[in-house]
Amino acid sequence: MKTLYIKPLRYTLALISALMINTSCLDEPLENERRAGDTDYTQSENMVLLLYGAYAELNSLQWETFPLLAVRGDDVDPAGDQVPLIDTDQFKYDRNFWIYNSTWLNLYSDLIYWHGAMEEIKKYQDAGANQALAQQYIAEIKVMRGFELLQLARLWGSILIPRVSQPGDLYNVQLSTFDEVMQHISDQMDEAIPFLANLRPNQRTDVPGGITRHTALAVKAMANLELKKYPEVAEATGQIIGSNLFTLENDYYQLFKVPGKLNSENLLELQYSDYGTGSGTVNSYLFEFFGPGSWTPAVSGAGGGWGFWEPTVKYIKFMLDRGEQKRLQTTVLFTPDGIAEIESDPIYDPLPAWVTNVTPDGDVFNNHVRYNFLSGKHYLPSTQLTPGRTTYGTNKNFICIRYAEVLLMHAEALVSGATSSVKSAAEAVSDVRTRAGLGSVGTVTLDDVLDEKYAEFGMEWGIRFQDLVRHNRTTELNYEGRTFSIDADRFLPYPLAQQGILPQLRDTND
Repeated sequence: MKTLYIKPLRYTLALISALMINTSCLDEPLENERRAGDTDYTQSENMVLLLYGAYAELNSLQWETFPLLAVRGDDVDPAGDQVPLIDTDQFKYDRNFWIYNSTWLNLYSDLIYWHGAMEEIKKYQDAGANQALAQQYIAEIKVMRGFELLQLARLWGSILIPRVSQPGDLYNVQLSTFDEVMQHISDQMDEAIPFLANLRPNQRTDVPGGITRHTALAVKAMANLELKKYPEVAEATGQIIGSNLFTLENDYYQLFKVPGKLNSENLLELQYSDYGTGSGTVNSYLFEFFGPGSWTPAVSGAGGGWGFWEPTVKYIKFMLDRGEQKRLQTTVLFTPDGIAEIESDPIYDPLPAWVTNVTPDGDVFNNHVRYNFLSGKHYLPSTQLTPGRTTYGTNKNFICIRYAEVLLMHAEALVSGATSSVKSAAEAVSDVRTRAGLGSVGTVTLDDVLDEKYAEFGMEWGIRFQDLVRHNRTTELNYEGRTFSIDADRFLPYPLAQQGILPQLRDTND
């Protein structure tokens, strides 16, 4: 876990250089790294080290941050022994819960680090470094910053927007409302876009998979969607669609596996690598959080996990009712007890023959006391592990923004009143449905779009929760005894530890 107020900032070149081995922007170890002592800002070739360090910070997202962001929708239930996380899923919030404070620190230390990196790059600019590259690097970091500010505001509503790299400056920053944060993000993306490459991330050769103009447009669309500024959403998503650079990966199952790394569908992903070796240096997300407590892997010796992340029965039945196979088989891993639980409802007995506890790759998911189902989007087949590696999920990337989300944000904007000459709402929805093996549609309503997003993004980034809140359709969240109040439950209370540090947080009534 990161500690915002006691760790030194790591944006000097010496420390950035040390971070190089941890960045996975390149899927091989970086060689011939420069080790900087006293920084010489006239050595403009060293400026890129700050960019590499910024990506290393992005990729270092701690495991506890994603579950907190994603837990409150009706697509996922937390399993395991983290009772306060289970309570959070049921809208019973505890400001003392360690994950609240840890996530706050994780995200804020990223933001402050990135401010430090931008400040250092500006020093290179002042010393005569390549202006275009400096502006590009700063723009890329602004997009990282915008993406994480979006996550902070989705959790806590009104937040502090850092202005500089000094943590102490937060004492002098006033809270910005949720809408003010979203507008700030949109404005920052407008500043960044002109300096970013007009490419897909996987077309970049300097930083493969790095941020491009279209990543910034997607973040801008996400912020304006929260503001309900639908013309702005349609314009930003329309630019991405109209670029004709992105395609939906035909193999939805493999999109979330090793073959999906740096896919032409991905606009932003956290990158990890074992560098193709069976031992030694490895950079990985802690996918054990999602992994099975009991399984029989096709590759003997492959490790399991904690079993803390479970698709809901509600989601599974929703998908079965739609006749989904490709997306359901990808999103949900079944155990024998899970199959029996679904079939206990006569409507679903018997289940289709393809619903089994054996994956297409031959891994067998056994019964476990913590869960009946697991997340398939966070599953890496044991057959895709590099020989010699055994840790669950090693060498798998973590997708953040996909072209499918761009298409469905575009559709959502159009059915909410925006216009576009690039693609109609029905066409955008049909593109996603066709990839899923479903038929195209001639017209769509908001209900259709939200249903398609539910099916497409189950287990991903809390998209479902935000959709329901944005359109005041939160009765969908009142399942299995839950009761959601949009006024009381939309945002989390500030972590108690932070209220003890930052007086602005104590002046609220949350």
